[in-house]
Amino acid sequence: MSISLRSRFWRMVLRRMFKNQKTTIVALRANSANNSKMLGKVSKTTQVERVDIDGIQAEWLKPLSASQVKVILYLHGGGYVTGSIEDHRMMCGLLAESAGVKVLIPEYRLAPEYPFPAALDDSLKVFHWLLAHGYLPKNIVIAGDSAGGGLSLAVVLALKEKNAPLPAAVMCLSPWADLALTGQSHTTKAKAEVILSKDVLHEWALCYADESNRTNPLVSPVYGDFQGFPPLLIQVGSEEILLDDSTLLAEKARSAGVDVTLKIWDGMWHVWQALGNLLPENKKTFEEIGEFVSARFIREK
Repeated sequence: MSISLRSRFWRMVLRRMFKNQKTTIVALRANSANNSKMLGKVSKTTQVERVDIDGIQAEWLKPLSASQVKVILYLHGGGYVTGSIEDHRMMCGLLAESAGVKVLIPEYRLAPEYPFPAALDDSLKVFHWLLAHGYLPKNIVIAGDSAGGGLSLAVVLALKEKNAPLPAAVMCLSPWADLALTGQSHTTKAKAEVILSKDVLHEWALCYADESNRTNPLVSPVYGDFQGFPPLLIQVGSEEILLDDSTLLAEKARSAGVDVTLKIWDGMWHVWQALGNLLPENKKTFEEIGEFVSARFIREK
């Protein structure tokens, strides 16, 4: 299936911006802050509210028509070394509107200043904060993109280890689920990839976890035990080096009896959803997400 001309344009722009460009983490964070000028906007019908969660800064996105009892806990991507509420606000605003629920985005601590398990600990704290404030596990979906997708999986694996209540579902957009970087797509999709490179991912992985810990399931969830895991939606582009993270994750989860929905979007790149309404394809992308979330909440009533 051919992608739209507008998406072809943005794919070219992103390739020129990111592909094979070596940069420091400080520069990455500066770029993230700059990108938030474009990616930090939401519709006038979505309320934005800052909240402090025991020292963790977070933000509510609340569409006017959103359910008051259902929530998506969204963990942003950025390779565990960058990313923020601001550069994910537009995407999460569309997510909230499509699903008809509130979205909560926390600013978990970043590596290398705060390596594993800081991001996981912060995310678990936010999940338990939701429970303490009256949100039922069956009314919570945990979601994330890239590293945030992997972190979403790790949160549920950690909860499962402790026999704690699990969310209604998990949703991953282009998840980075294998920090050991073993997937064949790192080679087979290297030329097609628009944004990432294996060398850069290796550098970020070592900022987050040391070499000996990269196959720890709470670092690389693809190595985890998915028995009893909640329903899982995975969206991934066909042209990204993390494609195998998604296909291996889906295979592993299905073999454990998990209800898995894997959607491979032909011609799309790593976390294309972040460009929101700038891409015609995202109308269907977010409809797909909204349908999944709505179905899980209805089923869990």
